[in-house]
Amino acid sequence: MKPEPSTTKQDIELARLAAAGEADAQRRVGEIAQPMIHYQTGRFCPRFCHDNRRRYQCTLPDLAPPRSGDRALCEWGNASYGWMLDELTRPQRLQRFEGRDGASLSGYLFHIANSLPFYERWKDWRLGRRSHVPTYIQDLAPEAARVFHRLRHGDNIALIAQRLGLSEASTERLAREIVVELTRRQRLHLLNPTREVSLSGLGMADDNEDSEAIEADLACEDLSAEALDARIKLQQAWQQLSATEQFVLEAMLIDGQDADDVLGALKRLNIALSPRVPAQQTDRQQLYYFRRKAQARLARLSGLLED
Repeated sequence: MKPEPSTTKQDIELARLAAAGEADAQRRVGEIAQPMIHYQTGRFCPRFCHDNRRRYQCTLPDLAPPRSGDRALCEWGNASYGWMLDELTRPQRLQRFEGRDGASLSGYLFHIANSLPFYERWKDWRLGRRSHVPTYIQDLAPEAARVFHRLRHGDNIALIAQRLGLSEASTERLAREIVVELTRRQRLHLLNPTREVSLSGLGMADDNEDSEAIEADLACEDLSAEALDARIKLQQAWQQLSATEQFVLEAMLIDGQDADDVLGALKRLNIALSPRVPAQQTDRQQLYYFRRKAQARLARLSGLLED
């Protein structure tokens, strides 16, 4: 017999106990997060395999080929699992769970695991990279580096001002100075998300070398101010989508996954596309309908895409 679903109050207590270090609560929270970690590891890790797939034996259960005795085991799969488990179940994360609007602990963790910031943090950890702020940007103002980072993450002026405790007018003025300076030096691409590079190229440069000289070796494309503005609007619209909308659009449109695979993942995670239809009863037609609605919502929120 399946256990009765927990209430929001029970989930809040479970999160509180796990955050306090209670072993059984930590085990139960880990069990809630496990299918999400399993699925995301299977999606994220292969994107950065590069030469590893030829040199090492993959350990991911859904991707690993038959065991080959002449290759060492790849450590990235287990390491990614450990990173995600820590990221989702660390005490600070669990302490912030409040069950707002009746949200379950599972839904809370699902939203985090399928968010863009979660993926970006995983990529930063996976690639071992640092975000470099040029000296000429740091010299513009004491807060210039922090504004640079927030622009790079796609935050709007109001949000940057709120997070940094600045006025919107001064934040907008500093943001314009940053864009102008980068454009003048033909370095506007530094506001793009960091380029994905092979692990084989990492760790070869000394930490004391000029970071800009290293970046100059990477192929990049400068964006016009209009293109940068469009990218920021799209990122902001994406962040307004629900976790389920982001999950479906990324899986089907970005990753190109088959509808049956996406349906299987939704059912394993018990994520329903509609409150009227249980996750286990969702079919392909409902999934495609949900995807079209999510695309239309993204188009409307961004004002950039055609429905």
